[in-house]
Amino acid sequence: MKAIRLARVSDKKQDSNEAQVVRISDYIKYKDLTIWKTHEIEESSTRGDRTKFQEVIKEIKQSKECIALVVDTVDRLQRSFKESVLLDDLRKAGKLEIHFYRENLVIHKNSNSADLLRWDMAVMFARSYILQLSDNVKRKFEQMRRNGIWVGKAPIGYKNIGDEKNRDIIPDPEKSHLIQRLFELYSTGSYSIQLLSVQISKEGLRGSLGKPLVPGMVYNILNNPFYYGEMLTAGQIFPHRYMPLISKELFDLCQKRMKGWNKNQFQYAAKTFIFRGLLRCAKCGCAMSPEIKKGKYIYYSCTTARKAICSKKIFVREEALLKPIYKVLEAYEGIPQETINEIIDIMATSNEHEITFNVEAIKTLRGEYDAIQVKQNRLTDLLLEGTVTTEVYEVKLKEFKTRQRDINQQIENHTSADESYHITATNVLRLAKNALALFKSSEPLEKRSLLNLLLQNSTVNGKNLEFTLRSPFNTIYDIAIHSTGRGALDTFRTLDWKHIKADLDKYNSEQVSQDLLKIAC
Repeated sequence: MKAIRLARVSDKKQDSNEAQVVRISDYIKYKDLTIWKTHEIEESSTRGDRTKFQEVIKEIKQSKECIALVVDTVDRLQRSFKESVLLDDLRKAGKLEIHFYRENLVIHKNSNSADLLRWDMAVMFARSYILQLSDNVKRKFEQMRRNGIWVGKAPIGYKNIGDEKNRDIIPDPEKSHLIQRLFELYSTGSYSIQLLSVQISKEGLRGSLGKPLVPGMVYNILNNPFYYGEMLTAGQIFPHRYMPLISKELFDLCQKRMKGWNKNQFQYAAKTFIFRGLLRCAKCGCAMSPEIKKGKYIYYSCTTARKAICSKKIFVREEALLKPIYKVLEAYEGIPQETINEIIDIMATSNEHEITFNVEAIKTLRGEYDAIQVKQNRLTDLLLEGTVTTEVYEVKLKEFKTRQRDINQQIENHTSADESYHITATNVLRLAKNALALFKSSEPLEKRSLLNLLLQNSTVNGKNLEFTLRSPFNTIYDIAIHSTGRGALDTFRTLDWKHIKADLDKYNSEQVSQDLLKIAC
């Protein structure tokens, strides 16, 4: 009888095909069979369509005589019952005999029930091995997740390093800062995901294949908790052990932007209007809508969506709305340089005490962080000893990781506090002093950013613009108008400079190039 030698491995670490063929050849010689064909296959028996195995079946079907299929053992031929159906049909038709060398089992057309049962049992054990192996892999991955280890390819902005035994993930020096930039831009609320994908690609962020990011990729980045210190895997959130690229606060702010909270209620159109989306009617609270008259004059009027309260449209020229703005900016420009220097000197003196406080605070926080790390190590030992359950371990580990993330954020705040306290004050004063010239020379989109930084609660009452100035620009305006002296300077020193710095960073990130402005329009 003609025989087909079949050897299979799923990877090169297993028993080689060559060794299987040697054993099978001795068996074929002993059984006085004739070698017809030899197949040395390297493919999984449980994944894919098993194309090479199907080629063997095709040869058996095309043969006009019975073929002996000789394999080293059952699991080299199959690890599931789906192949049994196909092989059993060929056996019943008298076209196939299956010789399992190690089991000393031959299955043919006239095999009795005992031999067929032995075949089924061998397949069941082969399948059991795969299932146990799958369970072991799942348990291993589950433990890796608990230990904060990411098992896949690193997200954009990170890169994989090391070999199989010593793998790690570190920030990509060429992309990590651009990921931070992406989150900062989106948090301003001035960018759609589509516009952001264009801008961040222009700044140099590319995907793993070197191609520009498409909106879908930007959306996935903005929703990936990996960047602030947690990983989403198997439908659950686990803290990971790698360096975060952004803070949790920045991630949450981007999530709010994405859900529409505090989102600018306007779209870029053919023309960017200075006050679009910034003004509301003082009477009914509806948005003030801009339109162009005679091809050049810009008017704003209430949308009158709430006709029961406000039914009559009142048109106000943009120039009229800008008059009180210019009054404020001119006051800023008139602040004496001596007053500005005095404020800076006071801030510098206060800053020395702030630095001392920050150093002590950082020392205390680092001590707490190290103490929590010791507790984590002890908790892992207790889990391995079986003293605590998996559920308790996961709850406490998440608690420890959350606190460590909060401590890192506090350390970062204290580390940069001296800069935000002293340098930010200098930058704000410089911006206020030059705001008039900056406003006059800017494009409408940049003017909008400056107004967003300066104004809040802007409404139109009849034909008059009413607004309040944001901190600290309201204090600077008091100094400019009233020259209130030491009291105003002390108020200026005690302002919340952390949030002021955040607003200033937002303004700086909203400056849009002319090329991007053309794309937006």
